[in-house]
Amino acid sequence: MLTANAVDMLKDKIKLIQQNEKVIYLVGPIKLPVNLDGKTVTFQWYCWLQCEELMDSTEKIIDKLSSVNLAEMQQSSVLVYGDFKNAEDAVVRMHSICHTGDIFGSKRCDCGYQLKESMKMIVDHGTGALFYLANHEGRGIGLFSKAMAYVLQENGMDTVEANLSLGFKDDVRNYDDAIEVLKSLRSKQVAIITNNPRKMEALRKSGFDISDREPLWGDESEFNKLYLQTKVNRSGHFKGGQPNE
Repeated sequence: MLTANAVDMLKDKIKLIQQNEKVIYLVGPIKLPVNLDGKTVTFQWYCWLQCEELMDSTEKIIDKLSSVNLAEMQQSSVLVYGDFKNAEDAVVRMHSICHTGDIFGSKRCDCGYQLKESMKMIVDHGTGALFYLANHEGRGIGLFSKAMAYVLQENGMDTVEANLSLGFKDDVRNYDDAIEVLKSLRSKQVAIITNNPRKMEALRKSGFDISDREPLWGDESEFNKLYLQTKVNRSGHFKGGQPNE
């Protein structure tokens, strides 16, 4: 049951962001202590929901969301560290969800390593943000399709061939809503933690100023060697500090 007390607690924590014909509702900041290599680090956590319907009050938002099963949908979020809004220098990681790598620690990819390593890089830098993009599983094809792509990979295909064989493009991820949230949290330039030139292109096309790129390469093994080679050779990813020539 909706109470006036709950509305009062939430009204200053929900921000509305206009995005063309859609609306983004951003909730936060929320203190989130995280275990990072045995040390407790406190981030500021935000979560957002993209909707087609404009709800102009906290009461309407709560009433609407309580009638929708959001557990069957996916929402993205962002961890913010330090004075992200005002600091002169900040680093940003746009991290695509990887159920197998981030949760189970799969060695078929480098995603789990990249997630933890980018969090460490943000803390070491002093300020930054890690965007966790929940609708990006399998480069945007979804978890079930990713499982089928894995079957194809076990029969000799690389990641690009598998996605194409299932009727998808190599990479169907979209960064528009994440960029809008980024702009609402910071207007100054950022350095982006990535090996993927498409992420840099998406930020630059939006008009956001990128000061630098921080490479994120490691955790190579016999299990992900072909996966990493395909990223560089077929998807144009940078390896280490330099672009693939």
